[in-house]
Amino acid sequence: MIVILKQGVPQPQVKELIQQLEELHLKTHLSQGENTTIIGLIGDTTVVDIDTIQSIPIVETVKRVQEPYKKANRKFHADDTVVNAGGTLIGGGNFAVMAGPCSVESEEQIIDIAHRVKQSGANLLRGGAFKPRTSPYAFQGLEGEGIRLLLAAKKEVGLPIVTEIMDIRDLDYFAEVDMIQVGARNMQNFRLLKELGRCQTPILLKRGLANTMEEWLMSAEYIMAEGNENIVLCERGIRTFETMTRNTFDVSAIPLIKRLSHLPVIADPSHAGGLSYLVPSLAKSAVAAGADGLMIEVHNNPPKALSDGPQSLTPDQFAQLMEEIKKYLALEQKSLS
Repeated sequence: MIVILKQGVPQPQVKELIQQLEELHLKTHLSQGENTTIIGLIGDTTVVDIDTIQSIPIVETVKRVQEPYKKANRKFHADDTVVNAGGTLIGGGNFAVMAGPCSVESEEQIIDIAHRVKQSGANLLRGGAFKPRTSPYAFQGLEGEGIRLLLAAKKEVGLPIVTEIMDIRDLDYFAEVDMIQVGARNMQNFRLLKELGRCQTPILLKRGLANTMEEWLMSAEYIMAEGNENIVLCERGIRTFETMTRNTFDVSAIPLIKRLSHLPVIADPSHAGGLSYLVPSLAKSAVAAGADGLMIEVHNNPPKALSDGPQSLTPDQFAQLMEEIKKYLALEQKSLS
């Protein structure tokens, strides 16, 4: 349920109404935009008499929200959320490009790539330290050492870092990470989501391999329910019957989710297609669909990459793509933050 207030209501009256609603054993979520103030009600709203609330002079209208996700719902928060990841803004017209290797392999590798992607316009450095792999015999990442190398690259190059967590037991490694990624395989790891909800580090939440958009938003709700509302959603392709690509890029999810939710939405064209020559086209389609950012895999020697070489761009290919992306951003009236 949401309570929409009239324009120009003084703050003391807003606080008084919130206190009155919380006395009904409901949680409240206050959203104040430029033109609208909304109080979202979470809990057993059957105890609320809509007519009574509607009769309060400062209340414009009261509406019931049917969707199971509340805090992630645009009805609760009309304006776009802007997430700050280490100084890089995402959402609200601010565009983020997260670029780097699938896996951190060495200090020389990650620092070289960090310099190259920053020079081309990337504003976050991505790199995998803990790697979920289909085969137990594949390279699993450098783990804690990988995060140390990412932090070294951050110190030298100045880019905020984003990297994936797989287990709540590893959370201490992420104390200095600017954005924590929850991968597709962990999108419904609810214990992990709850734990991440208790920190204030921005979370990049990827869509699961075969999850609906509502399930994706409900996973965001798990994090937000614990107090962390700094969430960026990432469309990375879903599993279908098609075998020509690694996944099927659901470009329709971008405008649809942005209509349903106030959270920023970015796209990962590298995992969506699985082939480097598909990345530029998928990336541009994501920008045209309204995405707030891109996550792109870049490796200085893709044929020798320890993971996901076929979908990685070289630094030169990434530089060329960024020149094209900047033209699309101008059309969409967005800017690299």
